[in-house]
Amino acid sequence: MTQIIRGENEGIESALRRFKRQVSKAGIFYDMKKNRHFETPIEKRKRKALAKQRQRKRSYRK
Repeated sequence: MTQIIRGENEGIESALRRFKRQVSKAGIFYDMKKNRHFETPIEKRKRKALAKQRQRKRSYRK
């Protein structure tokens, strides 16, 4: 869980900006989008296969 402590003279806008940055670094938005809808087993297999292909392409480039 992401948590920030607002400074004594810190404005709401800057605290909110810090919070959003921490949430994006923690990958919470990615997980929310990924789990937004039900994924059938076939869709899951396809997604994982595509990710594996992308990973192989990246490793060949190096």
